[in-house]
Amino acid sequence: METHILLLGLVALCCCSLSFSSDPSPLQDFCIADTNSTVKVNGLACKDPMLAQAADFSFSGLHLAGNTSNAVGSRVTPVNAAQIPGLNTLGISIVRIDYALCGNNPPHIHPRATEVLTVLEGTLQVGFVTSNPENRLISKVLQKGDVFVFPVGHVHFQRNVGVGNAVAISTLSSQNPGVITIANAVFKSNPPIPETFLPRPSKLIKPLLT
Repeated sequence: METHILLLGLVALCCCSLSFSSDPSPLQDFCIADTNSTVKVNGLACKDPMLAQAADFSFSGLHLAGNTSNAVGSRVTPVNAAQIPGLNTLGISIVRIDYALCGNNPPHIHPRATEVLTVLEGTLQVGFVTSNPENRLISKVLQKGDVFVFPVGHVHFQRNVGVGNAVAISTLSSQNPGVITIANAVFKSNPPIPETFLPRPSKLIKPLLT
């Protein structure tokens, strides 16, 4: 009997943990973001649902290539609640990523979202690093039509290893996944992290980033 109770408890605990794996579920049909509201909530305040229209739930522009003329040779075009107000509270967003030849999306994390990336054009090498103490790199070269998952909170990257430009679409399990680029966080924080806290090899890398 005690074993059955313990098993039921574990099942309940697993269900509870799964329910918090993304943004909280909405309590109404939708909550269109009211960008003019000064109310501060965990998300964006809702406008009157009777004022809802198709424009609140649509976005045009993902067919346009992003400008990759920058230091890393990639461009992320986001579609979140800022672009589609109707996404507010729905716990999902999407981005288009364009990569120039040899362009890369440097190591970064999304603190609030798992990412599912689909290659539309080109060839990408992608990967993520597992948690301490293993810090194991899981990496794969993807072709057009391939899909790869980056678990929430893990350092991950993409690099164009093909012979031309590359394009990918990623969906993320948060309306505001956030992004922390590792090099920027470590070497370009404001105020700077004291060098006494940085590992020795990083002091050799820092000059290369300035």
